[in-house]
Amino acid sequence: MKRSNTSGPSQRQLRVAEEIRHALADIFLRTEFHDAMLAKVHLTISEVRMSPDLKHAMVFCTQLGNKDVTPLLPSLKRVSPFLRSQIAPRLGLRVTPELKFLPDEALEEATKINKLLHTPEVLRDLEK
Repeated sequence: MKRSNTSGPSQRQLRVAEEIRHALADIFLRTEFHDAMLAKVHLTISEVRMSPDLKHAMVFCTQLGNKDVTPLLPSLKRVSPFLRSQIAPRLGLRVTPELKFLPDEALEEATKINKLLHTPEVLRDLEK
């Protein structure tokens, strides 16, 4: 029986994504990286999204203090094989997913929407 693609991620995708998020958060907390860009950075892994075949993971991260994480993306790509080797035993999957790091822009979007909702034009329309 084939699943339709219109419903969200499967329960397994969600479970594996959450395990990867916890593992990466633990690794970033306890590991000292030799890469100068990652040495003294505090990253927050906000979300992980898995592909349906569990071979690819999109890792959304932010830097503590609302700093831009974009300059760190090349360094994160370089340490990705090391991170995969560290999370592999924790997952117990046949194939450890490829990790693709992306900046998490959800907070910025929420801030923009909040500012928009507090503009005089919107407040005037809400009062009607």
